[in-house]
Amino acid sequence: MKIKLISLVLLFALLAGCTTTTPAPSATEAPAATEAVVVTEAPAATEAAVATEAPAATEAPAASTEPIKIGGTYNLTGAMASLDVPASKGSKLAVKEINAAGGVLGRQIDYILYDGKTDSATNGNIATQLVTSDKVVAIVGNTDSDSALAIGPIAQKAGIPYLTAGATSPKLPDQVGDYMFLAPFGDNVQAAAGAEFMWNKLSCKTSWLFWDKGAEYTTLLAKYWRERYEELGGKVILEDTYTQGDTDFSAQITRLKAQNPMPDCLYVASLQASDAGAIAKQLRDAGITLPMIGGDGYDGPELVGVGGSGAENVYFTTHALISAEKGTDKMKAFIKAYNTEYGNDPESAFAALGYDAIYLMADAIKRAGSTDPKAIRDALAATSGFEGVTGTVTYQPGIRVPQKSVTIIAIVNGQYTLAAEVTPEKVPAP
Repeated sequence: MKIKLISLVLLFALLAGCTTTTPAPSATEAPAATEAVVVTEAPAATEAAVATEAPAATEAPAASTEPIKIGGTYNLTGAMASLDVPASKGSKLAVKEINAAGGVLGRQIDYILYDGKTDSATNGNIATQLVTSDKVVAIVGNTDSDSALAIGPIAQKAGIPYLTAGATSPKLPDQVGDYMFLAPFGDNVQAAAGAEFMWNKLSCKTSWLFWDKGAEYTTLLAKYWRERYEELGGKVILEDTYTQGDTDFSAQITRLKAQNPMPDCLYVASLQASDAGAIAKQLRDAGITLPMIGGDGYDGPELVGVGGSGAENVYFTTHALISAEKGTDKMKAFIKAYNTEYGNDPESAFAALGYDAIYLMADAIKRAGSTDPKAIRDALAATSGFEGVTGTVTYQPGIRVPQKSVTIIAIVNGQYTLAAEVTPEKVPAP
């Protein structure tokens, strides 16, 4: 009887022990935090990051062999492809070289590249995909401000550093937030450089201003150029506009020809090299051979390809002269590597910008000593004296647009030649 009683007591004890352990599954609420990371809502993402920080630190040895995921956002098709395809090729080349050299922090880079199709909605969807599903720690890509404005706010909300390879609006960092960085100089810098070159070197005291009213880039470029040009003493005697996709500029050219006297120079802000080439050709066909000056939207083979002999006496501001003969040692090495990889020389300076942007981000990750996005952001902001193919990158405190000089190219006998290297004396405020 005692044995039975003892057995019953033991049985009840065992049952009681089982019932006290059943609450443990409540710990499975953790997946809710994991789901919150997937959602790009700022509050949920912040909470998720706090909830998952400690486990990530304890699992570091296992995770250290996994690739570092960096998002790639380029418009490989559509109107911006002429700039973004070379830039994307430069970025992919940089990733290949870095991985061949051992990667970053002992890990390979997984560059997850999508085609934005020159469409803001598509670019926004890509940004969401990268930060929620692909779980990238940084994003590098794009060469235009409109695409950057579609991607930047999503990356900012998720706390992911976004480095645009070629978008040049100096307003972007303040428009988007402290996770947004530019690899190139701002449009206010290149516009000032163009205005000073026209005034000091070409003796342009009067000018025609012609710009594409359909893009953020050209709108700002024209604004900044006019501000600096008029400050120098220049006078805009006629201003006219067009919209990307226009092919007939005869009405605007007719108004220009009616001017008496004619201006000394022509400042034309175009988003696409093909547009600049078409405008130059139609101007020359109309008998107007005055110097034509513009921004880095001209930088592509289409300028001469479309403009033909009409591209003579055309100048533009850009990021570097792609020349194996006259370039720096870094430029020569880049051209050789690009040619080996793709079978042709870089199509424009945007190829070099895409290349530099990846190396700049990799440098920031290395200096951060971590793949934590905030640590990467802080390291990127502290960049000083980074030597790239397109120049030296330094970010001043609180300013996420680098200080860089401006290259001015002249078309001579159908060739892209160096006209000047300009550091503007004064730059309009963003």
